[in-house]
Formats: sequence, structure tokens, C-alpha cells
Amino acid sequence: MSEPKTASPTPGDMYKGWLFKWTNYIKGYQRRWFVLSNGLLSYYRTQAEMGHTCRGTINLATANITVEDTCNFIISNGGTQTYHLKASSEVERQRWITALELAKAKAVKMQAESDDSSDEAPVSSQGDKSEFQSILRTLTCKAEDLSTCHDLIGKHGAALQRSLSELESLKLPPESGDKIRQVYERATLFRITSNAMINACRDFLSLAQTHSKKWQKSLQYERDQRIRLEETLEQLAKQHNNLERAFRGATVLPASSPGSAGSSKGSGGGHGKGDLSDDDENEFFDAIEDAPEFITVPADPKYHKRTGSNVSGISSEMGLEDHIREEQQQQQQQAANQESASKELIPRKKRRNRIPDKPNYSLNLWSIMKNCIGKELSKIPMPVNFNEPISMLQRLTEDLEYSELLDRAAKCESSLEQLCYVAAFTVSSYSTTVFRTGKPFNPLLGETFELDRLEESGYRSLCEQVSHHPPAAAHHAVSKRGWTLRQEIAIASKFRGKYLSIMPLGSIHCLFANSGNHYTWKKVNTTVHNIIVGKLWIDQSGEIDIINHKTGDKCHLKFAPYSYFSRDVARKVTGVVTDSSGKAHFILSGTWDEKMDYSRVMQSTRGENGAEGRQKTVYQTLRAKDLWRRNPLPENAENMYYFSNLALSLNEEEEGVAPTDSRLRPDQRMMENGHWDEANSEKQRLEEKQRAVRRKRESETVKPEEEGAHVDTYKALWFERKEDPVTGEVTNVYRGGYWEAKEKQDWSACPDVFSAS
Repeated sequence: MSEPKTASPTPGDMYKGWLFKWTNYIKGYQRRWFVLSNGLLSYYRTQAEMGHTCRGTINLATANITVEDTCNFIISNGGTQTYHLKASSEVERQRWITALELAKAKAVKMQAESDDSSDEAPVSSQGDKSEFQSILRTLTCKAEDLSTCHDLIGKHGAALQRSLSELESLKLPPESGDKIRQVYERATLFRITSNAMINACRDFLSLAQTHSKKWQKSLQYERDQRIRLEETLEQLAKQHNNLERAFRGATVLPASSPGSAGSSKGSGGGHGKGDLSDDDENEFFDAIEDAPEFITVPADPKYHKRTGSNVSGISSEMGLEDHIREEQQQQQQQAANQESASKELIPRKKRRNRIPDKPNYSLNLWSIMKNCIGKELSKIPMPVNFNEPISMLQRLTEDLEYSELLDRAAKCESSLEQLCYVAAFTVSSYSTTVFRTGKPFNPLLGETFELDRLEESGYRSLCEQVSHHPPAAAHHAVSKRGWTLRQEIAIASKFRGKYLSIMPLGSIHCLFANSGNHYTWKKVNTTVHNIIVGKLWIDQSGEIDIINHKTGDKCHLKFAPYSYFSRDVARKVTGVVTDSSGKAHFILSGTWDEKMDYSRVMQSTRGENGAEGRQKTVYQTLRAKDLWRRNPLPENAENMYYFSNLALSLNEEEEGVAPTDSRLRPDQRMMENGHWDEANSEKQRLEEKQRAVRRKRESETVKPEEEGAHVDTYKALWFERKEDPVTGEVTNVYRGGYWEAKEKQDWSACPDVFSAS
């Protein structure tokens, strides 16, 4: 027997029917039974569930109703609950919209007419409060009806008594007069009884209104007590589970197996559609949580009495007193370093701290992206609406946001401690991306970007776009405080329909002059979720091995992907610093968007085998210390593309830079100033000019290639390809000459990149 698609309105402002509700990207829209009654919209999986299991309820008095195209519409209360619904036809959708709007108007009106006790109730009790107020309003209406009946009874009773009096004045038989008097007495008794009933109803309503606030406070107190007990029970359950896992030798650090990732809830926050009231409301990729590898526990206070102990081949050679003394010395040294650095880092030039606010332009994303699925992102003509007013070269330079970590690393005498700071620097480069969902401008071939911060931070940096297909940029930064950073980054990206995968290729090198330590590592993958539907959010996931090629020291970092099923904090990063023999010395932990801590390993033991047969390790560590913390964003950052203070200054106009510098790029400057239409036209012109130059360059190499000679179609101006003597990789290395050319202001070798000619 088929169920009706929808039901006609019934008395009591009730509306029922079937609608399709969005659940997740795997199941899509699912059929649910919706009931609209007394300003509340509830839904059930089946009609049979109406008597016992409600899957979710939303109060229309505080909800927004948004109509989309075709048969879709959205109901949201501003954050915690959002229903994405679809009717079977436009006519049915219009019926629901009409019923919802009427119910919302009545709910808002009744809420406005109710007493102001809503200020005392929390948001979580809005449904109960609305139901209670609805009952009071119903009682009031019934009392008014009784009052009306009272007036009518009094009116008709008086008329009846007059008629009976007139009958008594007539000359009637004695028997008739007796019956009339009986009727008159009964009418009088009926009127008295009615008056008593009306007065009793009024007293009851008055008493209910007088004690309504008292009842609400009592109800709220009981609700708070229940929530407090539930939270206590949850904490006890977590503590019991952690103790049980620790007893069995489970870990708190993720393994290298692929984990689950899901949409955020904001992020933050919920990034998926719908609310959490249904068990199929959330987007997810995998329900399996990473198996942990090891666990860290506080070191034994009596450990200094045990000298020369060796557990599972890993032992400590220092007593606790020596460690405390060493920590105090390190803290004093760090304080002195920070004080000296603060004296050296006095800015000698005032940098800008804001840019024009981002315009509120709407754009149909699906109409542009639906034909781009599976294509290389660099080959898709993207409008500036998806961009942020910064180039990829400038975005690459933002890795130096926390260059002071490398300054501290250069002063470390221990290579293992130095590796901790290098690892923190590696993680810090991702902190600027947590809210940055805009796409940087693809650099034009030959485009450069310089960042001279010798006076403020002691370094200067140069980036150049050295290849267009595949797109690749070379970066070189040198500091007078004893370190050099160079990298070549090529971006491979794929649009997968609901998310965008960005895979950075190439290695990063960091060299320290005093120690000669040479570190290399690669970047992790970046995923942009909710490309088509929902709020964009970014996740970083993967593993990084930072290797010191001089000493053999290694730091293994794990960026855990976001998962609804994980009990760990979001955006978690963990790592272990080991020497050339594999002995662990430091444990790193934190998040890539907030902070990193490090703890010295005192002792380690082998635990039980895990579910996958791997033996787990328990590390005893000293108290964790801060390694890095993210700087707060500037005021009004949400209207300035969530740029950091450094990012706000990168596109600041500066005299004396090369004519190929990103600051001189016209389309990027137009977008920053809010002229997006002009920026789109200028962007198309620059890309067409680049294609024309490429065709010309390729045509000039046809004849030499026919003669058998190998000709490079393009050679970078400030970088050259060399084989790295340490890693053996062929990469672009800074050849020199840029800063000398800037000092002379001789830019004759620079290509014409931006001009209209």
C-alpha cells in the first residue's frame, strides 16, 4: 500500500507529508515523514515512528526558510540545525512553503505576545518553553470562551427570568403557576453555578500565570542537573576508556595507515548538511580510526635513582636533576634569545595592516565547475571570484611567517633540539591556511616576488615561476642569522566533484651555516572540502619525514585527517625525533593551526601487540614545553580574506622591485581594490599574452630540433637547474645576481610579463 506524498492541512494548524531530506554524500536524499504542528517541524523515518521516535525538531519561530531552484528548499535556525529538503514536485514544495510561512508567522506572533520569561531560559530549552507557552495561551483562550459563555448565559438567563415573571403575572391555573416558579428557581441556580464555574476558571488561570516562571526555573534547574550528570558520566566513561587503553598498551599517536576524514562542523564547525539529530546526517569517508603506535606517560619521579637502565634497547643517560637543570638553562637561553631578537626586530619601516574589504559578489560555482571534473586545475580558466588577491609566489613566501623558529634553531648546540625547531617551522607554515579557502593567482612564466626583511627579521627572499606546464616555482631565502631555506614546489591538483585535492611536489631544504646541518622534507596534501555544497573548509593530511643528512637524525610527523569518529582533537599533528640509531629523544604534539609542544623522552618500554600485530611503545617523558604558537589574526581579518599581518604586507606597493614582481601584476591589484570585473578581463589578457609568447618561443625552436639539437624552450632568469650534492635531486637553485641588479636598478634582463604590448 503506497503512502501519500502529502496530506491536507488538518485542524489545529497541522500539516503532514513525505519529503526528501539530505543525509550525506553517500546516501544523498532520503525519504522522511514530516509533521508541522504548533510552530514546530518534526521528522521521522516512517509514520510508525510518530508515537515513539522523533529524529529531529526545529522551531520555526527562530528559523529561516530559503527557497532554492526546482523543488528544493532549506530550513535553518542559524547554526545548530539545517534541513536541506526536496519535494516531489514544485506544486508540493509551494504547499509546504505556504504552510511553513504561515506557521512561522503564527509562532513569531505568539512568541511576541508571550511574557518575557524567554530571557531566563537557555537556547537548548526553546522547544519546551514554546510548548509550555502554547499551553498557557490555550488556557487563556478557553478562559475567554468561558467568559463569553458566561455573558451569554447571564443575558439569556435574565431574559428567561423576565419571561417567567411575565408568566407569573398572567392569570393561569394554580398548577401552571407552581411549575413556572420551579423553572424560575432552577434557572437562578443554573446562573449561580455558571458564575461559580467561570470564577473558578479565572482563579486557575491566574494561579497558573503567577507560578509559570517558578515552574520554568524548576524545570530548568532539573534540566541543568541532568546535563551535568550526563557530562560527568561521559567524562568518567572517557577516563575509564583511557585507563583501559593505557593498561593494554594502546597509543595516543596515530599510525601511518590511512585514516578517516570528514566534513567539519565549524568549524570549524559543521561543514556538512543537516544537523546531528539523525544518525545518517554527516559526511564521512571512512569509519575506521587510525590505529595508534605508542603512548606517552609522565616520567617516574624516582627515575634519577636508576642509572644505566636499559629497557627495550632505549635508555636514558641523564638523571632527573640534570634534566631539570638543563631545562632551566634552556628557558634562560630562550628568554635571552627572545630579548635579543626583540631588540633586533625593531621595524624600521611601517608596513600596512589592512587592505580593502572583500566585496560581496555572488557566483554560481556549479555552472563553472561542472565541466572541470578530473581536469588539471592549472588548465582551467578560473575567474578571480575564486581567488584571493595574492599570487602563489607570495603564498609560498608566507612559509616564512614564523622565521624566528629557524633563528632559534640556528642557535641550538644540539642537532636533536634543532630538529624540533625545524619540525615546528614545518608545521607553522600551514597555520595561515586554516581559514584561507581562496585560490592564489597562478604566476605567469618569469614572474618573480621578492621579500626584503633584512632590517625587521634578518632575511630576504626571492621566488620565481620557473615553469608553466607543469607549474613550478623556485624559492630561495637567506638569513644573516645563519640559515638558508630553498625549495622548488610544483602543484598537482584534481577536482573530484565535492572536494579538491592539492598535492605539492618537490623538496624543501634548510641549511645551517654554523653546524653544517642540512635538512630536507616534503609538504603534505591539502584538501578543500564542500566545493559544490556547504561551507568550504580545508584539511591537511599526510606524513612528513624531516631528515638531517649530516647526522642521520630524523623527525617523523603525522598530520591526522579530520574524522567524526576520532576522539583526538581536530587538525592534530604528532611526531617523534630520533637519532641515527633509531633512539627516540623527543615527542612532538599539537595542531597545525594553533601550537606545537615537545617533550624529552626519558625511557621507553615495549607494550602489547596491537590488533594489527604491531608492537607498541610506551614513552616516559618530561613535562611538555611550548615550541610554537600561532599569532592572532588582525582585526577585521574575516573581511580581508583572513590574511595574517605578514600576508597583508606582501602586496604592498614598493619602489625598486623588478618589473616582473607580483606587486606590479595589474589583475591582482584590481581585485585587491575591489574591481573584480576589470580584474577578470585583465587576467584573460595576461593569460592570452603568455600563451602567445609560448607559441612564439616554440616556433623558434622547430628548426634546431629538426636538425637534432636539444633546445630548452625556457630558462629561468635567477635560478638554474642543478643536481643537489646531498640528496642527488635535480632542482632549481638560486644562481645569484638579483640583489645586485636591484642595487644597480638594472632590470634589462627581465622579460616583459605584464605590459599590454
